[in-house]
This record gives sequence, structure tokens and C-alpha cells, in this order.
Amino acid sequence: MREIHEVARDIRREWKKVNFAAAPYLSAMQTLTDKDSAYGLDSAQEIVARFLCNASGFRGGNAPALKAELKGIMKGGA
Repeated sequence: MREIHEVARDIRREWKKVNFAAAPYLSAMQTLTDKDSAYGLDSAQEIVARFLCNASGFRGGNAPALKAELKGIMKGGA
């Protein structure tokens, strides 16, 4: 299983015009390793959940797979 920052790197590479509401969470995800890590006072769980809520505009290509991978990391699965 990859680390969160690796998935975030791929999202950043693929999503050319990141939604302004998702951008801060994507930036924070680039510092996270796993579901137990944190960015400031926010847990990885909170950051990834907020990113996913604001990433509805991230579609096509590998977007569904990358979102599913984030959800899998949060559940602790592969």
C-alpha cells in the first residue's frame, strides 16, 4: 500500500486545475504518510475526508482509482 503523500503527488500531477476548496487539503496530504499521521492539529482522516468532499471536480483518467486508493488507505486496506 502506498503512502498518502504518494497518492497526493499523483493527484497533483493529474488534476491540472485543482479546485480552490480542495487545494489546501491536497497540500496537506503531501506531508502525510498513513491514516495515523497528522498535519498540525488535523488528523489524516479529517484531511482526506475533506479533500474527497471537495474533489468532485476531479474526474476522468485515473481520478476514480486515486480516490478509491485514498479511501482504502483510510480503511486500512490495500
